[in-house]
Amino acid sequence: METDLKTLLNNHSINWHYIFYTKRPPVISTWLDIRKLKQKCNKLMHKHQFEIVHTRSYIASIVGLYLKKKSSIKFIFDMRGFYADERVDGNLWPQKNPIFRFIYKKFKKTEKQLLKKCDHVVSLTYAGADIIHKWDNTTDKRISIIPCCTDFDHFNFKNIDHNKNYKKNFNIEDNSFVLTYLGSIGTWYLLDEMLLFFKKLLEYKSDSVFLFITKDDPSLIQNTARRLNIDQSKIIIKSSNRDELPKTLSITDIAIFFIKPSFSKKASSPTKLAELMGMGIPVICNNIGDLDAQLSTFPGALVIEDLSNESFQRAVEKTESLTLTPKNEIHNFAKTIYDLNIGIERYHIMYENLQ
Repeated sequence: METDLKTLLNNHSINWHYIFYTKRPPVISTWLDIRKLKQKCNKLMHKHQFEIVHTRSYIASIVGLYLKKKSSIKFIFDMRGFYADERVDGNLWPQKNPIFRFIYKKFKKTEKQLLKKCDHVVSLTYAGADIIHKWDNTTDKRISIIPCCTDFDHFNFKNIDHNKNYKKNFNIEDNSFVLTYLGSIGTWYLLDEMLLFFKKLLEYKSDSVFLFITKDDPSLIQNTARRLNIDQSKIIIKSSNRDELPKTLSITDIAIFFIKPSFSKKASSPTKLAELMGMGIPVICNNIGDLDAQLSTFPGALVIEDLSNESFQRAVEKTESLTLTPKNEIHNFAKTIYDLNIGIERYHIMYENLQ
């Protein structure tokens, strides 16, 4: 994988330098990584005299701000979400702990500096950008909204041989209705609620199965399903690499993901949504980021009001109409928002305006 990445970057005249991530001890390890990044960037700056530093996420942006102050170069703060608030909302920095309470306040002060001193901000969502405006009075000229995009040449239902029964690869009956979840489990993704939705779906479509495409520990899903009294034979858990993922997704009738609703998720844009819709798959989800604004009027997606049993029931009753939306219509709609080429063009415009 590393060799493939190096080859790809070299073919595009991109130099790749890295440090090794430090995981432990907590807090101190992050400080050590920031220190190593500064040392590495100082050497690279001395050698290459680059004019723009583009940093993704807060830890890297601390180093970007350092370079901005030291060398007066252009600095792009590509925030990827509200990092400090995510850590609190996800209970990774419990505020009952005075150390984490101090770290949170420290990061919020740093966030203000990043927004104030940077030359340009990238937000994944318009909802996040609205919050940034309130925090910093950042003008539209200093902010770009670029959601998580995908390659619609790769995630394209037209590339699949629809004469093949891929369900056989997973021991799924040909007439089974397949609900799919794609991605990691834990912290933000609400496993209990997704399984409860599936339980409600089984009352409506008894031939349904729930396919989890994940590299996480299967026992977490299996134990939760058992606790909720869901038939284990109805739960299929598989992993898939990127090359095989379109084929794996192609057996899906409807995809689902529920994300923990919180303040920080207003700035989030799930990549899985673009990949699923690129495959022409209708989606049921809850509202985070811009999803309600983007999907509320589109017949191939359903953004539920809340995570109540009543909302699950209403959504289950709409599954038939969702599956009637043509795959091509879902794919083309997603391309208007999440196409990788649109993201590339927006970044290109941003770079041009910084020159």
